[in-house]
Amino acid sequence: MDTYRRMQLATNTRTQSELAQVLEVCQSSISDAKRRGVIPSGWYTTLFEKCGLSQDWLRYGVGPTHLRTEQGYIPQDFSAEGAREEAAYYGDPAAKAIFATVYSMTFQPNGETPAQLEAVGKLALPSTFAGGDTLVLRMRHNDMTRTIRHGAYFGVDTTAVQPVSGGIFVLKDDQMGLLVRRIFQDGGKKRRYYLLSDDAQCPESTLTPEELVESTLGQVIWVMQKVA
Repeated sequence: MDTYRRMQLATNTRTQSELAQVLEVCQSSISDAKRRGVIPSGWYTTLFEKCGLSQDWLRYGVGPTHLRTEQGYIPQDFSAEGAREEAAYYGDPAAKAIFATVYSMTFQPNGETPAQLEAVGKLALPSTFAGGDTLVLRMRHNDMTRTIRHGAYFGVDTTAVQPVSGGIFVLKDDQMGLLVRRIFQDGGKKRRYYLLSDDAQCPESTLTPEELVESTLGQVIWVMQKVA
């Protein structure tokens, strides 16, 4: 199971089906391997050829994650200092890196077809910041500049869709794409929520609790940006 989890982390796959696509095998092969507790040797070869992953790291969690990078091969005895990642050198889970997919803030509904987010790149993150329910976005607006600057990366917990007064949430808007807003509950009527940005020029809007839940993609849980 440790090897299987390392394969998922290194390939940024969440499901058996996604990992099967990377390994170019049937999903049933993944299920069978997990049931038997045996990883076919050919999978290590595939992951090295496609991703440059080290068999020693996949099997035992030791040594560098990648033996081959875009710059060439990494020697087995290379120094851990300055390494892009890896768990083998650190005991703290926060030091284990994962390459998360970054998505744009475009949101294009098309009739009855669910809107799709566009992948725009990868970002190396501590594995604790890139869980299975965390969506990584890049800010493309200026209306939350005091909190999240243009160009910043931020994580969204897609399981947190219940309104929390004072929290920062990502909302789906058919016209403007994805919006980031701080939410406040109306203290009087308690049947609507105010959506506020950091920009005084941006008009505030309100939604009922039902409308808010329906349009909420998730709650912002971390931000990565330069402070100057």
